[in-house]
Order: sequence, then structure tokens, then C-alpha cells
Amino acid sequence: MLKDFSKLGTFLTVVKERSFSKASKKLGISQPAVTQQIKWLEDYIDGKIVERKKNGITLTKTGEELYKVALRLDKCVSSVEKEIIHIMNKELTFIVGSSFTIGNYVLPSFLNDIKDAISNDVLIQVDISKNVLSALIDKKVDLAIIESPIFLDGIIYREWLEDEFVLFSNTPFPKVVKPEMLKYYSWICREEESHTRKVISEAFEDANLECNAFDIATTVTSPTAVVQTVLKAPKEGKQTVGIISKYSINDELESSKLYATKIKGLEFKRSFYLAYLKERKHDAFIDKVVNFFMRKRKI
Repeated sequence: MLKDFSKLGTFLTVVKERSFSKASKKLGISQPAVTQQIKWLEDYIDGKIVERKKNGITLTKTGEELYKVALRLDKCVSSVEKEIIHIMNKELTFIVGSSFTIGNYVLPSFLNDIKDAISNDVLIQVDISKNVLSALIDKKVDLAIIESPIFLDGIIYREWLEDEFVLFSNTPFPKVVKPEMLKYYSWICREEESHTRKVISEAFEDANLECNAFDIATTVTSPTAVVQTVLKAPKEGKQTVGIISKYSINDELESSKLYATKIKGLEFKRSFYLAYLKERKHDAFIDKVVNFFMRKRKI
């Protein structure tokens, strides 16, 4: 099997220069070395490929066929070399895996700034925190940004932003709602397996409240679905509410499409974390991205 492509490179140079002597000068090797490499190719394919003439060289029919193959191979090698250079120069798309609230509502506000700061293309992949961490371990993402994390071996966690959940609706609230009033609302909730639902349930349990005792109208699987369901709920009759990250509804609060309040005596807070593999802790590219995010702790 032909594994040494340098001989084909020599052959291409001989054809381009139309001379063994000119090819040797171009390649920086002796003319006998050029002759030897062409002879090796001829022995390998068992056929003559070059005819020497007084005014240069000509290709035999076999040589013309080999020339076509060598050109295709040269293009492939050049393409691979460019990809390797991209890797060496870190000219790759930097992939950030994030949980739903972060990916859909937090990161878009400064995505262009990230690209400018690290001089690199950035791709955001959104999923639940558990799957994002799995992707990080499998090296399918470079950096994970998740809600209060599942701590796993081999991963470095950096606390990033503080998040707060608020009670919200598409109709106005009192400034503060008493816990005993919660049973009178129609609730749009996240699924029980979600981290959001767990944080809310734990806060309610501390106040001796039970989520399942509320009037749960619908259970959905993303913060976007919670927001959209509340937005489109009837404004007459029982008030429809949900609990969501403050980041998820900033625009709707400013435009008065939604209204938010706090529940007396209850706080729903969590932290967002940056996570990356310990084996990349000395990776200058990871450091550059993490440092950018740490400078952007106030958004």
C-alpha cells in the first residue's frame, strides 16, 4: 500500500516544472533523488510514467492517469492540512452547552460579545442540565453552563450568576402574595423531574406547603412553554400563574404583558455554574472563555 505521499508530491512537481532538474531545485533535493522517487513509483505501479525529452518531459498514458489521481489526493491533503491548522490555531466553533433558561434567556443577550471577545464562532446547545453535563464528559461541548449542578468527578465548577424565581401571571398581582392564597390560582408547572420544579417544591416544603395540593392546570417541559401558556391563558375567572426565573420574563415584565410578585416569607434562589473538564484546566482557550463569562456576572 502506498503510504508515503511525498513521492506523489515529487511527481506532481516534476510535471509542473516539466524538468527533473527544476523539480530538484524546487523541492530542495538532489536530481538523483528525484529520479529515484519517480523510478520507485514506476516500479510500484509496474509501468513507465515519464518520458524524458530534450525540451523537458512528457507523460505516458499511465502517467496521465496517475497525474489525475495525484491531483485529487493533493487537494485532499491540502484540505486536511487546513483543518489541522484550524485546530492548532483554535479556529473551531466553540460549543457551549446550557440548560434551558440560560440558553434561551441569558446567553442571547451577549452572544455577539462572546464571539468578539474570544475571536471565535460560538454555538449554543440547549438541553436539561443532566444531558449537558453528559455532553461535556463526552467532549461534545467545550463548556457547560447549568443550574445548581450535579457535582461529578472530573469536572471543575465555577459559580457564576444568581437566579431568582418569581410568581408571575398575565394579570396584575398585589405587591406581595400570602402563601395561603396560592391554592386559589390555576397553576402552570414544570414537570416533576425538572430542576426548576425541585427547587420550588423544596422551598414550599420548608413553608409546609405542598405543590400537589394546588390546582395544577397544565404541566409542561420547558420555561418557554410555561411563559407562553400563562401569556395565552384567559384573563377572566381564576388567575393563571406560574413560577419562573426572573431572566425568562424580563422583556414581558417591561412591556406589561406579564406581572410578577413575591410570596411572603418565601425565597426561590439558585446559582448558575460554569463547568468544564479538569483535564482542560490549563487550556488557554477555556481560560479565555471562562474569564469572559466571569467578567459578565452582571447582565
